[in-house]
Amino acid sequence: MPAKVTDYMATKVISIAPDTGVRDAFFTMREHGIRHLPVVGEDGKLEGIVSDRELRRPDWVDEARDLAHVYYLDDDMLVRDVMIRHVHLVHTYDTLRKAARVLVDHHVGAVPVLDKTESLVGMLSAVDLLRALTDMIDQR
Repeated sequence: MPAKVTDYMATKVISIAPDTGVRDAFFTMREHGIRHLPVVGEDGKLEGIVSDRELRRPDWVDEARDLAHVYYLDDDMLVRDVMIRHVHLVHTYDTLRKAARVLVDHHVGAVPVLDKTESLVGMLSAVDLLRALTDMIDQR
């Protein structure tokens, strides 16, 4: 039987609200040793995702006249301003093969995991997939 996303996903999910400042988001990631934060609205539904990549180099940086402020994280800019809205994700019933394909095809390092009701229940990262790979190699 193929391994499922639920076999390797992280179930202790740290999320953030869209109206959180980017500085707070950065320090939340740092405090928890993570690089991806699902953005969850007041209704508890996934609205986006923010990674350390968006905080380090937001899309608008190429259009900025003065690059001096680009790496200055303050809470004047909100997570909603830099988050990815079109989130690549997987579901609890998906196989690891499908999840790996999503990460590879979309060049992302982690994806939120939703259940059948579309509620956020976990995160699956490239490191989780490597752990799965090592387990499979060890089983052979």
